[in-house]
Amino acid sequence: MSTVSTPGEPQARSKPPIEAVPVRHPGRWVGVGIVAIFAAMLVHSLLTNPNWGWSLISEWIFAPPIVKGVGVTLLLTFLSMIIGLALGVLLAIMRLSPNPVMSGSAWVFVWAFRGTPVYVQLFLWANVIALYTTLSLGIPFGPEFFTFETKTLIPAFVAALLGLGLNEAAYMAEIVRAGILSVDEGQEEAATAVGMSRLQTLRHIVLPQAMRVIVPPTGNETISMLKTTSLVIAIPLTTELFFQASAVGNRLFQPFPMAILASIWYLALTSILMVGQFYIERYYAKGAMRELPPTPIQKWRRRLGRGGSND
Repeated sequence: MSTVSTPGEPQARSKPPIEAVPVRHPGRWVGVGIVAIFAAMLVHSLLTNPNWGWSLISEWIFAPPIVKGVGVTLLLTFLSMIIGLALGVLLAIMRLSPNPVMSGSAWVFVWAFRGTPVYVQLFLWANVIALYTTLSLGIPFGPEFFTFETKTLIPAFVAALLGLGLNEAAYMAEIVRAGILSVDEGQEEAATAVGMSRLQTLRHIVLPQAMRVIVPPTGNETISMLKTTSLVIAIPLTTELFFQASAVGNRLFQPFPMAILASIWYLALTSILMVGQFYIERYYAKGAMRELPPTPIQKWRRRLGRGGSND
């Protein structure tokens, strides 16, 4: 049934569409202004204050002693992380072992090396000769088969490796243990049901899935290790970056510019490690995320309107 409007009845008027008014954020602009002012003040100070010693920094930043120190720092970081990671995996497995002797020994190691400062541990390794002038291998309370002089067996570089690597192992043990515990127990039960041994289960089932949890903190530990190498001055290891920069600064009576020089190198190296960490984390996230996070290049392409995939 339809109705017909008569000439005397008012016509229904259509309402105009609602106009969306963009939300204004004046607080954001205030924050941008404050940050811009402080940034301008910082840039002005960096460019106009001669005490920064930029000319001296540019003169020495690629000098042979500094470049050699960078190489030793990278080598020390790499080897210390290998020791820490390998021993950390072993300690994590021992912590999870049903054998009380194995789990207890691993707990004592982690407790001791996490509970004391790494600087103190480096100092002790450097002065182990004060406790043992010689180190021997043999039967306890019996004959000794091999004897070594401590200063020959543990030079400065080896002492630095032991101090950094063993300390890192204590932290990596907890990281790996957390990654192993993050894997559902049903995975291990299924592996056992098909006849896989405990070692096969750990190698082929548990650890590959635990890598998603292990990799991010391991990357952070690597970056931290790069900077922690500066503490080997406690030994002292004279070929390391910070020691070399400090030696040049003391010789020129310009310690502050040389500290800035070392900081520039540390920033550059950690930036490279952070890029590597991002792509490694992205790789191991493939099995856990529907869509991988975009890379910095993909983000810029999207902002420029070119699009980009997450492959």
